[in-house]
Amino acid sequence: MAKKRLSVVVTRRLPEVIETRLSELFDVTLRDSDTPMTRAQLVEALQQTDVLVPTITDTIDAGLLGQAGDRLKLIANYGSGVDHIDVTTARQRGILVSNTPDVLTDDTADMAMALMLAVTRRIPEGLNRMQSGNWEGWSPTAMLGGRVAGRRLGILGMGRIGQAVARRARAFGLQIHYHNRRRLRPETEAEFEATYWDSLDQMVSRMDIVSVNCPHTPATFHLINARRLALMKASAVVVNTSRGEVIDENALTRALRAGDIAGAGLDVFEHGREVNPRLRELSNVVLLPHMGSATVEGRVEMGEKVLINIKTFDDGHRPPDLVVPNML
Repeated sequence: MAKKRLSVVVTRRLPEVIETRLSELFDVTLRDSDTPMTRAQLVEALQQTDVLVPTITDTIDAGLLGQAGDRLKLIANYGSGVDHIDVTTARQRGILVSNTPDVLTDDTADMAMALMLAVTRRIPEGLNRMQSGNWEGWSPTAMLGGRVAGRRLGILGMGRIGQAVARRARAFGLQIHYHNRRRLRPETEAEFEATYWDSLDQMVSRMDIVSVNCPHTPATFHLINARRLALMKASAVVVNTSRGEVIDENALTRALRAGDIAGAGLDVFEHGREVNPRLRELSNVVLLPHMGSATVEGRVEMGEKVLINIKTFDDGHRPPDLVVPNML
C-alpha cells in the first residue's frame, strides 16, 4: 500500500521551480495570488494540514497556534528569521519549526554595501536629477558625496552576514569595527583587521557608518534608539538590512530631519510596510522595499531548503534546519 502523501500548505507564491517540486512530492496547496493570507485563512490552513510553509509576512503567534489542528506537525518557514513565529509555543504543542539559514548571506551583504555607497555618494539624488531632466551639466561643486575609503564602519552583529559585510567593506578600504554578543576568535578578527567594542555606546559614537546586521530579539529591540543616535557623529550614516525593529524609526527620523546624523539607508522598517511618511520626504535617506534577499538564486535556494526540511521530516528524521527555542 502506497504511503499517504504529506499535506502541505504554502502561504505565498514561491519560485515556479519550487512550487513544481513541492507538487511532485506532496499533496500541496499553493496560492493563486501573491498576497499574504488573512488570519482566518491561516487558521484554516493550520487546522487542515500536516505542514505549513509561511513567510515573514505571516504572524504565527500563540493565539493562532492555539487554534491549530492535531495534524500540524511542522512549520517549514521560507526564510531565515523566525521572529514572526512563536517557536516556544509551537514546540510546546509538539510542532517543529525549521528555517532556511546560510542562504542569503552574500545577497544581504551585497545590499548593505550598495546602501552605504548609495547614501554616501548620493546616488538616488543623482538618479532623480537625471530622470527629471534637471541636470545642468558637470560642475566642480555639484552633487558632492563622500569617499568611503578610510572611514570607520561599525558592524552591529558580527555573525555570518556581518562578516560578509566586513569582507566586502575591507575591499573598499573601510576600517572594520564591530559589536557582538560574543567576541570573535582572534584569527577571525585578524582576517578582517577588526576592532571589537564591548560597549555599543562607545562604538557608535566613533563610527562614520553603522551597519545593523543583528536579528530582532527582545534584547535587540530599539537597540539603536534616540540616546544612541545622539551619540553619533553629525557626519555618520546608518544602514539597516537586518530587522526594522532594531532601530527606533521615529527617533531615527527626528535625528535625520534635525541633521544630527548625515543619512540612512534602509531596506527594512520597524512596522513592515507602514514606513514613517516623514522618511520619504528626506533626500539624505535611501529606502528600499526589503530587497536584501531578492535574487533569483537566493529565493530558489531558500525553497530548496524548505523542500529538504519537509522531505527529511516526511522520511521520519529530524529536519536539518530545526529551530530550537533556546537557540534564538
